[in-house]
Amino acid sequence: MDMGIENIIFILIVLGATFWFSKNLRTIIRNINLGKDINLTDRKGERWKKMFMVAIGQSKMVKKPISGILHILVYLGFVIINIEILEIIVDGIFGTHRIFSAALGGLYDVLIGSFEILAFLVLFSCVIFLIRRNVLSIKRFGFREMIGWPKTDANVILIVEVLLMTAFLSMNGADYVLQARGVEHYVEAGIYPLSSMLEPIFGGMSTSALIAIERGTWWFHIVGILLFLNYLPYSKHFHIILAFPNVFYSKLEPKAQFDNMDSVKKEVELMFDPSADPYAAPAETDASPERFGAKDVTDLSWKQLMDAYSCTECGRCTQQCPASQTGKLLSPRKIMMDTRDRLEEVGKNIDKHGEGHNDGKSLLGDYIKEEELWACTTCNACVEACPVTINPLSIIMDMRRSLVMEESKVPNELAAMITNVENNGAPWQFSQTDRANWKDEG
Repeated sequence: MDMGIENIIFILIVLGATFWFSKNLRTIIRNINLGKDINLTDRKGERWKKMFMVAIGQSKMVKKPISGILHILVYLGFVIINIEILEIIVDGIFGTHRIFSAALGGLYDVLIGSFEILAFLVLFSCVIFLIRRNVLSIKRFGFREMIGWPKTDANVILIVEVLLMTAFLSMNGADYVLQARGVEHYVEAGIYPLSSMLEPIFGGMSTSALIAIERGTWWFHIVGILLFLNYLPYSKHFHIILAFPNVFYSKLEPKAQFDNMDSVKKEVELMFDPSADPYAAPAETDASPERFGAKDVTDLSWKQLMDAYSCTECGRCTQQCPASQTGKLLSPRKIMMDTRDRLEEVGKNIDKHGEGHNDGKSLLGDYIKEEELWACTTCNACVEACPVTINPLSIIMDMRRSLVMEESKVPNELAAMITNVENNGAPWQFSQTDRANWKDEG
């Protein structure tokens, strides 16, 4: 082991990156916990199975074969390749080089060879994704909510992954030549099926130049990964982390089954109870009155807020939405993006002014318009399409409840239907006694 100033600098960088990431992670957890509490710990067996199938197995991604397979390559490649981060960190701290090679023996050769193949597949997939996003006219990447930062964010991540994989292969290529020359410190270890092809380029360079390339790409690779980790909380790519708990806590009931509000349900049950006293005063309680539906992010549940942070912005939900397909204002992806943006705003207000600060804004109205909500057909196509089981419909329905039950804002067509149901027991404008007349005609 040969520890020096470089190792001290490396340790400080790792500690700083870890602190920065943990701080951002705590902020996001705080923001998610601003939502109302709900219990989603039931049926654990089903939840674990769903998480392994959807989040780990990527079962919903392959419904679009091209993007699905490419995504799996990036997902598996980036996760598996980063196993070598453990070795890089150990080498960086203690001044060693490929310290795991002696302990793993022949397995180390297999791992390095596999890492190289996966690195190339990740690089290839990211280049294809960049072409799909910036050259091909794929409709779901061109909706209004994807203009500006969302498009830049996606490109930044893809470019960073291309650079990291290029640095990884270049590092190995220089290392391969240095090992062959028997340069001190560069132990002979690993098999390099792809980076060894760079020998015609690196073979003619001086040893000092190769060491500079190997060390430069080594530092670029590990520092780039640490910066990438800390970029995630500011990016849609935080789904890399949240996809797993988000799928675990996702809805297990049938998609068309809506949740009832206990307070409203009790009122309806009381109406149908012949033994109930209609003039009895409701029981007094010290609890704050429950809001009907959701006007702002703090009226949503923590799971709905986790959904917002888990959104991949892939646009599959909006692509499948019949309202969006027919030119309506609604985009389920925008609903999730707006919820996340508003939650971030509320969180920053708390950091700056403390809890309870009212900035005079809300999710409903300032971010999401009534027209968007009433365009929804509640068909659940967006829920079915989402690769990480996000439920935009639940947020839409909660905000509709707020419009109807808190603000008495209902489209004229729906108001007429509600009046007919109240008076006639059906959405049509004729009495219950005439309901079966159709069978006597003709």
